[in-house]
Amino acid sequence: MKIVVSEFMDRSALTRFGAEYSVLYDPALVDDRDRLLAELADARGLIVRNRTVVDAPLLAAAPALRVVGRLGVGLDNIDLLACAERGVKVRPATGANTLSVAEYVIGTMLVLLRGAYGLNHAMLRGDWPRETASGAEAAGRCLGLVGFGEIGRAVAHRARALGMSVAAHDPFLPADDPAWNGVRRCGFDELLGRADVLSLHVPLTEETWGLIDEKALGAMRPRAILINTARGGVVDEAALASALRLGRLGGAALDVFVTEPLTEQAAAVFAGTPNLILTPHVAGVTGEGNGRVSAVTVGNVLRELEHVDA
Repeated sequence: MKIVVSEFMDRSALTRFGAEYSVLYDPALVDDRDRLLAELADARGLIVRNRTVVDAPLLAAAPALRVVGRLGVGLDNIDLLACAERGVKVRPATGANTLSVAEYVIGTMLVLLRGAYGLNHAMLRGDWPRETASGAEAAGRCLGLVGFGEIGRAVAHRARALGMSVAAHDPFLPADDPAWNGVRRCGFDELLGRADVLSLHVPLTEETWGLIDEKALGAMRPRAILINTARGGVVDEAALASALRLGRLGGAALDVFVTEPLTEQAAAVFAGTPNLILTPHVAGVTGEGNGRVSAVTVGNVLRELEHVDA
């Protein structure tokens, strides 16, 4: 049976596929749609990250396909309805990159709050900018979470250890869920006005597209910090850049973007924006996290194919 892997992963995990499987590992396929479709003609399994678009035309080109393994948890690049209609199972690596994302959020938050880590050029010029680089502490501040699933809870646990209070908005989590213990349950508008640091942990849907727009940014606390490790379309990038330039926000970090990979043209909106950290969708991609995600994904694909062929 043939398995196609169209994006990068920990290749050692692929050794779990036995001799009965033929594995094509070629991360370049994500940027060569025609070749990808040709390789899928006789494939039973496909392993992707967030850039390979699994849609009806791809499924039509893969009549033998039975399972799509997602190296991560976001599914906005996969047409779930089309997969269901074709009987193709979609299996995300739920929970495998939680620790990596949680540590990214906490580490990035501390960098933005402290504001002392971008001074190399000034220091090498002989400057001594102590007055403008003293920054702030996390302790005593409020971390706000939009979305309170597994990753949001992992971030909350670490924030409380730093002496922060935690508030969250998640209309899909029942009010009596034990996860709310020690966390203030807020409406969206209340959370915007309460959080000193706002971290986003929601999928990209029609409801969350543009959720953090000019109005939402204007409702946030003065000098608050925004961190987005969810999906790019959740944040209005131009509105965020404007809020940072005007000094309404204290800082922001974006790991995800409307256009990925981020092109020079798409990045132009951020030109001259202060206190902004941009990273290339790597919050969940540590060495350890990639190993866990890859192992879980291979296991998911194997279970589906073994079940189908049993």
